[in-house]
Amino acid sequence: MLRGFRWQFLAFVMALVLFGVALFFRISEQTPPQPVATTVSTPAAATAVAGDTALPTATPSTITDETPSVGVSIIGNDHYREALIGSIQRLNPLLAGLNPVDRDVSALIFEGLARTNAYGEPVPALADRWVIAPNGLEYIVYLRTDVMWHDGTPFTAADVLYTMSLLRDPRFPGAPELGAFWRTIETEQLGDHIVRFRLAQPLGAFLDRLTIGILPEHALRGTTADQLAAHPFNLTPIGTGPYQLARLVAPDAVSPRAVELVAAPVYQARAAAQGQPYAIKRVTFVLFSTFESAVQAVTNGEVDGLASRDRDERPALFSLTLSQGVVLMNTLEPTIGMIIYNWSRETTSFFREQRVRLALETGLDRSSAIERALPNLALRTDSPLISGSWAHEPSLSLPSYNPAVAGTLLATAVERMERLAAATDATANPEGAPNDSESLFTFSILTPDTPSLTNLANEIATQWSQLGLNVTVDSVNLELYQLRLETHDFDAVMVEYGFGGSGDPDVYSFWHEGQFPNGANYGGVSDRRISEILERARREPFNINRIADYARFQDEFIERAIALPIYNPLFTYAFSPVVNGVQLGYLSTAASRFENIGQWSIQR
Repeated sequence: MLRGFRWQFLAFVMALVLFGVALFFRISEQTPPQPVATTVSTPAAATAVAGDTALPTATPSTITDETPSVGVSIIGNDHYREALIGSIQRLNPLLAGLNPVDRDVSALIFEGLARTNAYGEPVPALADRWVIAPNGLEYIVYLRTDVMWHDGTPFTAADVLYTMSLLRDPRFPGAPELGAFWRTIETEQLGDHIVRFRLAQPLGAFLDRLTIGILPEHALRGTTADQLAAHPFNLTPIGTGPYQLARLVAPDAVSPRAVELVAAPVYQARAAAQGQPYAIKRVTFVLFSTFESAVQAVTNGEVDGLASRDRDERPALFSLTLSQGVVLMNTLEPTIGMIIYNWSRETTSFFREQRVRLALETGLDRSSAIERALPNLALRTDSPLISGSWAHEPSLSLPSYNPAVAGTLLATAVERMERLAAATDATANPEGAPNDSESLFTFSILTPDTPSLTNLANEIATQWSQLGLNVTVDSVNLELYQLRLETHDFDAVMVEYGFGGSGDPDVYSFWHEGQFPNGANYGGVSDRRISEILERARREPFNINRIADYARFQDEFIERAIALPIYNPLFTYAFSPVVNGVQLGYLSTAASRFENIGQWSIQR
């Protein structure tokens, strides 16, 4: 009865045989499963194995030693290692500003619509170009069309809109001032690669604000601002930058001890088209708990680089020499150390007299004071703007040190103020000038009790005392210093004005008369010409025009001796002689040291 079905039966038997053979080979080719310690739910379902957190873009490697500087993969000419002090918290550009380690690492993973070049100018990054309305209230940004996220997803305007929505959210967990600013900006998508920003008022520094890193909407879809800080994305980031996260090396499966980045293939395709070789294919940041241990790692050759974070750390780096296998490169921090005067206090009303301020300026040998108090820690500056910035005018400088001229200026100031005092009742005198010349120029210099700054203040007080002035130093702890600064409880004060991670030269908040008493115009400077120039420079949307405004500002600032610029702190980068091509331009943040990493190479 089955004879008629013989061929069908034979075919069924053959199919069973072939299926069995295929199944055997499939099983034999599989790798035996590895023991999994923890499973982490991430946008790409990453898995954490004991001693090593595997990430979506991971390059397989094995950690055999709990010492990160030893337990990293084989070191070759395409592998750069740098020491960082601290811990990884959130590799997220919107939150990285809260932690220097996060900021340094994130700078290589993410990009903004703009970036800061070697002169502090904003230039296109994820943006291809932009068009600014003549009134400065609208910026239409055309995005690059060749950009891919590290997971291969195309970058579009939706990513920009999503990032800005997080920044504008009142629940944004990052820096309060960052959220407050973006809540004043409207963002609109005009096309897949076109975004329009609307400002409430013109702001010349707006392009600099576009340097903030952009997040991938597709990887964080549905995530609200209040969920952002705790999201797994912060340890499994996906960016568009030159490097992507390979893994977090965590010997205890809890706290990362090193971060390994690898060159991102999607970025490399762009870099090649732009002529950037990116010879360094792997970057490892090794995390240390102390600066001393990081310095030791540099001298031992366990890492290739280390940057100073502040003036207290810089001497340890400066003591290293080429004979110890270390090269030092220096540039300026985006900070200005200066003496500001209290124009608002009646007991120091003499600071309102321009001749007095010019005398203090001319009667101080700033170079010698810096050499004694801040050796190898700072350079003299003559400007209220950072040297090397696109807005800095190097041809302008403070008057040369001349105590004889300073004495003449003081004598002239005393005569003028005494005439004013004699011509009017002392209580109604707008200058508030006392008739007693001995008490006329008695004041103290407030300073934090940092040894180097206290020494500098003492040097300045000593020199001014030689002009016949009665000057003392008031050195207090940092908490009290900050309180007295904000409440204007000082005669004169040693202050360091930082530019807050911005490459833009906008100093409106420091010197505009409207920024007293609730802004950073701590001394109550009241100069209408200075204020008008800063207003104009702040509203002007085109930097080519702002250059002229800031040149006038510097000229007026120096001529009228508004305050006394003294020094720029130095930033020191220590690295192995095997690392070539490092260049340090304008630093808006410490992470700006990686601006030209595409040109670096290593010859071990």
